[in-house]
Amino acid sequence: MPGIKLKEGDFIEGALRAFKKQVEKAGVIGDIKRKAHYEKPSIRLKKKSVAARKRRIKQLKKFGHF
Repeated sequence: MPGIKLKEGDFIEGALRAFKKQVEKAGVIGDIKRKAHYEKPSIRLKKKSVAARKRRIKQLKKFGHF
């Protein structure tokens, strides 16, 4: 669980920025969004396949094969 310790004289804005960075790095927000709604395994597999296809096409375009 992300957390920060404040010292005497630290500003709240800087502490909040550091906390947000730790939360983002830990992947807490993505995890919450993923668990917000149930997704059937077949739908999850289809999304994964589409994402892989898009990555592959992007990679081929990058190297000029497409």
